[in-house]
Amino acid sequence: MIAADIEASNGVIHVIDAVILPPSEEAAEEAPGNIAEVAAAAGNFETLLAAVEAAGLVDALTSEGPFTVFAPTDEAFAALPEGTIESLLADPEGALTQILLYHVVSGKVMSTDLSDGMTAETLQGSPVTFSIKDGVVKVNDATVIAADIEASNGVIHVIDAVILPPSE
Repeated sequence: MIAADIEASNGVIHVIDAVILPPSEEAAEEAPGNIAEVAAAAGNFETLLAAVEAAGLVDALTSEGPFTVFAPTDEAFAALPEGTIESLLADPEGALTQILLYHVVSGKVMSTDLSDGMTAETLQGSPVTFSIKDGVVKVNDATVIAADIEASNGVIHVIDAVILPPSE
C-alpha cells in the first residue's frame, strides 16, 4: 500500500503498487494454507514467524493440529521494551519457546466458542483467560483485533500485544 485513507465523497481510496487479480477457480476451491502459511501471507506477522523459526516451532504450526493461535502483530512485538526481542532470540529454546507456546491452544477455538471468564490450557502448560465486555474480546490483557482467520490446521486470532506466561 502506497497511500491510505484518501477521502472521497462516496468512499475511501487506498493506493497500491500492484494489480490484484481474482483467484483462479482452482485456487478459490483450495483450502486455506496451514497456520504458518496464512500468517506469512497476511504480511504483518514477520516478527512472530521469525521467532517461531528461531525456536524451531515451524513444524508444530504446519502439522495437522488443529490449533488455535493468538498471533501478536509486528506492532505488538515492537511495543515490547527495547532489547526484549533480541534477548529472547539469543536463547530461542528458553523463554522464547515458552512465550510462543503460551500463544497456542490445542484444538480449534472459534470466537463464538468463547465466553467471559473462560480459560484455556496453552501448549506452554499455563492457562489463558478470556474476557468479553461490550463486544471486545481479550486474551489475558491483549485485545483480539481480528478473529476466526481459518487455516487448514486451525484458526488464528490476531491480538494487539504479546502475552507472557505467569512467572514461576
